[in-house]
Amino acid sequence: MPTIPKLTVGDTLELKKPHPCGGKTFKILRVGADVRILCATCGHDMTLERIKLEKSIKKIIPATEETQ
Repeated sequence: MPTIPKLTVGDTLELKKPHPCGGKTFKILRVGADVRILCATCGHDMTLERIKLEKSIKKIIPATEETQ
């Protein structure tokens, strides 16, 4: 059974496919049934279904690691 990734506000996600601007990293703004993310490259704000987003995650960078 696949594990459910723990997503929290402030974490950065690296997705499998790039955004049309070329960026692959996104910051989580809101978590729920839908997840709101912000492109780190162009600043585009979008809301995706959690299940669809979980399938496209390549790497999760916790917010605590970013500040170090």
